[in-house]
Amino acid sequence: MSTLGTPTPLAIVEESIPNARQRRRGARTTRIRGSRPGFWVYATLGVVFISAVFPLYWSFVIGAGDSTTLRNDFAWIPGQNFIANVTAVMNNEAVNFWPALWNSIYSSFLIAASVVITSTLAGWAFAKLRFRGGPALLVFVVATMAVPQQLGVVPLYILFSELGWTGQIGAIVIPALTSAFGVFWMTQYLRQAVPDELIEAARVDGASMLRTFWTVGVTAARPAAAMLFLFTFVGAWNNFFWPFIVLDRQNPTLPVALSLLQSNYFVDYSVVLAGVILATIPLLLLFVFAGKQLVSGIMAGAVKG
Repeated sequence: MSTLGTPTPLAIVEESIPNARQRRRGARTTRIRGSRPGFWVYATLGVVFISAVFPLYWSFVIGAGDSTTLRNDFAWIPGQNFIANVTAVMNNEAVNFWPALWNSIYSSFLIAASVVITSTLAGWAFAKLRFRGGPALLVFVVATMAVPQQLGVVPLYILFSELGWTGQIGAIVIPALTSAFGVFWMTQYLRQAVPDELIEAARVDGASMLRTFWTVGVTAARPAAAMLFLFTFVGAWNNFFWPFIVLDRQNPTLPVALSLLQSNYFVDYSVVLAGVILATIPLLLLFVFAGKQLVSGIMAGAVKG
């Protein structure tokens, strides 16, 4: 029993809790205020933003002009011919705009989805399964990233020509069904995101390896898979080299179709760049609608504990 006027240990603890909370709140406020970006940070971000946006704005200004835009003094304000140039692109018989747009959409989606699936499976195997030759095989997969794409063009073209697949969308989808970078990306992410103790607990509960992968691996891999899907889709959408070789004018992707706009003796760059803007709009919409979910997924995957 404590004497009169002497605080009990419980009272001391109760009094210290608000003080500790205030100290933590004050320290947190100090850290936030101390980490507030300064002028040079905003200036650097502004320069980077302008450097990234200016080529798109330049393309829109020229795409909204006419055939004399580049020969006259350049105007910073877009003209009024953008709709007419877009209509010219869509109605051009050599371009086949709508079939080319559909080919780009579903081939890019198939490539991105396949790369995510195969990379997640292979990344899980390399990161969490122990098998003979696994590290050496991973090194071999990563080493294939150093092989230029141009070295495989002739063998691939001969192969698809023998199969009779030249001119078909499958000729650009099948070689891109998996990605060495995607395997490396998912391996590194799953190695850090999934602790071995969690896998052992699932196995103790009687879960099979496939069930463990589906309930633990796929759930943990969602942020990295979203990043991989987005960037693979953009890369497949913008791919020009191999589709230009293996596809024909009757069944092109959008970049190949737009290249036909400058196949004449006179190139109307206002129409060409209007087509470039049209090809860029779907990617911008993808980033606008998927960007918030992508960032939230990355932040959720980055929070530990």
